[in-house]
Amino acid sequence: MARPQPSAGDENGVYAGPAFFSHGFRPFFFSAALFAGLAIPLWMAAFSHGYPVGANVDALSWHAHEMLFGYVAAVIAGFALTAISNWTGRPPVRGWRLALLFSLWLAGRIAMLIGGDVTVIAVIDCLFLFAVAGLALHDVSAGQNWRNLPVCGLIALLALSNFADHAGAGLGLIHQAGLRSALAVIAILMLLIGGRIIPTFTANWMKKHGMGNLPTTMGLFDKITLLISVVVLICWIAFPNAVATGFGFIIIAFLHIFRLSRWRGWRVVSDPLVLVLHIAYLWIPVAFGLMGLAIFRPDILTSAHALHALTTGAIGQLTMAVMTRASLGHCGRELRAGAGTVVIYGLIFLGTALRIILPFGDVGYALAMSIAGVIWALAFLLFATIYGPMLFASRR
Repeated sequence: MARPQPSAGDENGVYAGPAFFSHGFRPFFFSAALFAGLAIPLWMAAFSHGYPVGANVDALSWHAHEMLFGYVAAVIAGFALTAISNWTGRPPVRGWRLALLFSLWLAGRIAMLIGGDVTVIAVIDCLFLFAVAGLALHDVSAGQNWRNLPVCGLIALLALSNFADHAGAGLGLIHQAGLRSALAVIAILMLLIGGRIIPTFTANWMKKHGMGNLPTTMGLFDKITLLISVVVLICWIAFPNAVATGFGFIIIAFLHIFRLSRWRGWRVVSDPLVLVLHIAYLWIPVAFGLMGLAIFRPDILTSAHALHALTTGAIGQLTMAVMTRASLGHCGRELRAGAGTVVIYGLIFLGTALRIILPFGDVGYALAMSIAGVIWALAFLLFATIYGPMLFASRR
């Protein structure tokens, strides 16, 4: 692997432009959080009152698409553009190139919101992820960092999923195949990246505090678990209600609970910045288990409830865990979760739990969604408020 160059993490002397466009995590983490915090209330108002939103004037479709290809895509871009620079030792994408890439993301959000010709909207919206995939592949190839080639491939698959979501009807795809494939790709990314960073950060913390019996690193069990998970998720894309898919989800739920237990998260309870990674990953087997249950007993649990354990829970919690940690580290701050950061983590967890639980009570469905959604959205607005100033400022 190429030795990292100083320019991969520099903000002194080499780059003279705005700090906001010095590294990919800055514009994309801030904008992703702000977008999520504003998009959820907008979607709830549109859904509750029947307001038209987006190209299809369908609030539910807009919400599903934008949280995946708007919010999550921005987080993935911020993470990938920053991490690949560190992995390869190459200078980061910054300055006018980063500003142009950010403009593509923003143009997609505007086009999806205001609507218009569906073909034009699809082209504008799809450009961003294909551009991110191309940049990632270029840098990984140039740095001969072949170990991370699968990350580039998954970003490219996410871009194709976006295209499939726009063109699904014309291509004759089954209902919501694009959305399911996007969720599957994002889930695989979480399983892959989470399997690297969670045991590593946990082990580093334990070593710092003189602890032994460190987390188990990637081994044969992890690879088999990932392979089985990929197979189940592919089956879910094509056969979302099949009994075999339901059994598959139950199996991988137990496999990932065992995988998580090997990382010994209970030993880092005193550090929220590390602990939240374990809590976030726990949402993944919970989601898989609920998705399996929803297939077997749709009279008890709907697929929407199960999916929110994956989206608002696993994706929401893990992306926020990554955004807070990466922002602190790359902005030169101490890797410590302050009171505000702990509140952010708690709001996401509470919002997700209420989204799953409240509809089973006496609270009306729309009210239940509104309560849970507002709590969840507040976490992202709080991130933008607390972390925004450091993301716009130069590294300390």
